[in-house]
Amino acid sequence: MAPSFNLVWAVLALGTMSHPLVSAVPLGNEKRQAMGVPPYVLSYAPKVWLQSQDPYYPSDIGAQLVHTKPQIDFNIVDGAPSPLTLDNLASLNAFGGKDTIYLTSVDDVTQNPTWLNGVKADGNGKTNGATTCAVIVNDRGSGNVDAYYMYFYANNQGNTVLGQEVGNHVGDWEHNMIRFQDGVPQAVWYSQHGYGQAFTYSSLEKQGLRPVGYSGKGTHATYATSGTHDHTIPGFNLPQGPLEDETDQGTLWDPIASAYFYSYNAVSDSFTAYDGTSPTNWLQYLGNWGDEQYPDSDPRQDKILGISQTAKYSSGPTGPRDKFLNRSEPPNAPVAEAIILAIVGHQGAPASREEAELAGQLAAWGDASSTPES
Repeated sequence: MAPSFNLVWAVLALGTMSHPLVSAVPLGNEKRQAMGVPPYVLSYAPKVWLQSQDPYYPSDIGAQLVHTKPQIDFNIVDGAPSPLTLDNLASLNAFGGKDTIYLTSVDDVTQNPTWLNGVKADGNGKTNGATTCAVIVNDRGSGNVDAYYMYFYANNQGNTVLGQEVGNHVGDWEHNMIRFQDGVPQAVWYSQHGYGQAFTYSSLEKQGLRPVGYSGKGTHATYATSGTHDHTIPGFNLPQGPLEDETDQGTLWDPIASAYFYSYNAVSDSFTAYDGTSPTNWLQYLGNWGDEQYPDSDPRQDKILGISQTAKYSSGPTGPRDKFLNRSEPPNAPVAEAIILAIVGHQGAPASREEAELAGQLAAWGDASSTPES
């Protein structure tokens, strides 16, 4: 029988002491990768319910490089390393960056090659044989720590509008972020279509200590509650509307069961693997993790009434480095907006003014100005 996560966390906590225990028993790869991570980052790590009808599961980060080639203006980049790996991906920055260089599928995505489907989590929530998450920890000092749980999917299936899918793209990065103060979780950010929502930790649904997220069918936008979420107005999830994400309790995924773990230094803009061996080079890649939006001349492309924002296929997203990993503390957001966020987080229960203000602060320092994540 595999050891429980409680036992693993106890070992990790001991590992942070000045004289950590040394075990004669070889550790599993996922345990080696987690050694040295602040124990509370693991204890409070989110779990994610994948929607029951979603055919696109979390995907191995490195496998994306096997099935793509770097392109600029739809032409293969001459001189790019071959094969591309997580250890040399950032070398592509010499050729171009954000919205210039794209990891483009070598297959016609309209034929739905099997690698787009990802890996279904097993009964323990693990994506066996696939590293599908990157945990990035930014210690901001004075006991203030932000932990980013980055989720990767090989494909994004957009919402259907007037009978047409809108916003399909190769590559999909989503995330939760938890702000800790002295090891205690204060609030949680849920990324959704380039924006998102923030909630006080106490308001959220949990499994034990761990907050729960719900992944939208196809789009993988992450929500705090189950059901239908209209995201026509960013940050306000209405039960109905033209752009609806469907969520439910399909397959339960435990992202940290198959993850890389890193610390982030905001001053040097650098990453360090906690285990000392996991690849870090890929985190510095500035380009996009999927195809560039197909031109109108491409027979795969379609638009509703020729409107650009309704393109069936859009560009793939940028990676974790572009998700504002050093979010500052802004002035308080308007209390009215904060109360709305906190009440939604409580699923209808009353929210205190303190919780409302904290939720509003997170809403303000979220990734509203980042590139699309879904």
